Amino acid sequence: MSGTLLVTAVPVTVFAAETAEAGSAAVETSGTGNSAAQAATAAETGSTAAKKGYVHDPMENPKAAQDIIVNREAVYGYSPSPLSTRLREFVDIIDWTNEAEVAEARDKRLQYYETEEILYQTIETMLDENKSIEEIARAVSKKRNELRLEAYIGDPDGLKRVKQSNLDTYGNEEGPTIDYLYEKYGSWEAILQKALSSNPGMDACLGLYDDFYEFYGIEEKVQLKITEEAVKTDASGKKLYTVKKDDNLWKIAETIYGDGSKWNLIYEANKEILENPGDLRVGMELVIPEAPQKKGGEAAASATTATASAATTASTAAAAQTE
Repeated sequence: MSGTLLVTAVPVTVFAAETAEAGSAAVETSGTGNSAAQAATAAETGSTAAKKGYVHDPMENPKAAQDIIVNREAVYGYSPSPLSTRLREFVDIIDWTNEAEVAEARDKRLQYYETEEILYQTIETMLDENKSIEEIARAVSKKRNELRLEAYIGDPDGLKRVKQSNLDTYGNEEGPTIDYLYEKYGSWEAILQKALSSNPGMDACLGLYDDFYEFYGIEEKVQLKITEEAVKTDASGKKLYTVKKDDNLWKIAETIYGDGSKWNLIYEANKEILENPGDLRVGMELVIPEAPQKKGGEAAASATTATASAATTASTAAAAQTE
């Protein structure tokens, strides 16, 4: 599926993916930024790093396109966009024209993916077996805990420290329990979405977009499964969602579309029964419209508007809380 560490050998917390909302997080590097002078120097010296010619165009992926810009001076031809909500903090943390800094970040990201790949395979297998979102969320959270502890094999002192930290934080030395996660995130859907921490934009900047391209598709599969479980189709073909306790339009849109900012689509489709966005009642059936699809370029072009309106949208949707 929140200042995340861009790349660590293992997640700092069992659900480091919760930082995926803010993108992959900071790499510890001595980067001095993307100054014009550095870019000019790189161009003059004729950087030996091959610009990555991706088989799959990152700009055709809406999720990547909203976070990156084409940068001919960057080692792999892309760098984080200053307009990106998820990656803008990395515009200057790493000098994207510097081969050594980008290589260091790339190596750390690959270490991170060693752990993530196991989780993705678990999700893929369970989706193929038609397991429920609850079953998958439980399995993934358990696996995350196991992987984090396995990372300390050969380091008994480190293992002791992390177990004590888990005990102090979660009341369980193995890591956060599924009950803890459910209470924190409020649904099995949210738990699983937080576990999907791939960031195609960052991968494009680090020369890894083609390498992990297959991972990006799993988010769509998970979202389809979530929607399948949440939405029912009536005899006339209408897709309906039954409002539950503590629902609001933002939360429902996040469940249905994987994007809370699309809450207004649901509101507009249900104005006959909703006087205002907060007029939700438990048991009410809402018509769920199809979300318009954006191409990569359109998604990138709308990044500024989306960023500017985020606070207002979140505030409005938060007010639309069921009793």
